[in-house]
Amino acid sequence: MLVLKDIQTHYGRLEVLRKISLEGKEGEIVAVLGANGAGKTTLLKTISGLIKPTSGQIEFLGRRIDGLAPKNVVELGICHVPEGRGMFPYMTVLDNLELGAVRRRDKAGIKKDLEQVYELFPPLRTRAKQLAGSLSGGEQQMVTIGRGLMSRPKLCLLDEPSLGLAPIMVKEVSIIIKSINEQGVTVLLVEQNAKMALAIAHKGYVLETGRVVLDGPSGDLLRNQEVKKAYLGM
Repeated sequence: MLVLKDIQTHYGRLEVLRKISLEGKEGEIVAVLGANGAGKTTLLKTISGLIKPTSGQIEFLGRRIDGLAPKNVVELGICHVPEGRGMFPYMTVLDNLELGAVRRRDKAGIKKDLEQVYELFPPLRTRAKQLAGSLSGGEQQMVTIGRGLMSRPKLCLLDEPSLGLAPIMVKEVSIIIKSINEQGVTVLLVEQNAKMALAIAHKGYVLETGRVVLDGPSGDLLRNQEVKKAYLGM
């Protein structure tokens, strides 16, 4: 479904991604692990078109998408849920969710998908008219993920969805990601919480200073001594 081949990305003269290649097959959860500054967020921004790669290729469903504008990437079926939630705090929960469907014209489908978001995140139904900024951190993360799902994606890019959440909410987020995947959405999950990510992912990639240094099935990475030492505190 998603194939990156030798992607390089720069901020000015600073090289951030260094010939990264990775693949996500349809129906998978793919975890991308790494410390702060490893290039994880830049990777997602490059895929979604927010940053243009300097070189390399990005293919989605057999079509090259590197160089496309973000709106065109969304129309092809990719949603990007950014780090730090990135919602609109002075708009209602409902308005935030409906923004995810702004480029759609199928009113019946939008209504159906909104109902599915409420089923996935029951607290949002009762808070639909509430200002999004007044919600708890976990509920705000629900809004942000729900907004992404309103675009009806085939691939969801999730950037640090557990960041800053209490442990009980981290577990809830992992359950939500699995539920999204079970509904047929492929997930590329960027996380510093390696234990959570690898517990639900099919495979993973480890980034260090813009390079892929390890990759493989999630079970193998969980048993890898380097991963245990660097990311699992073992």
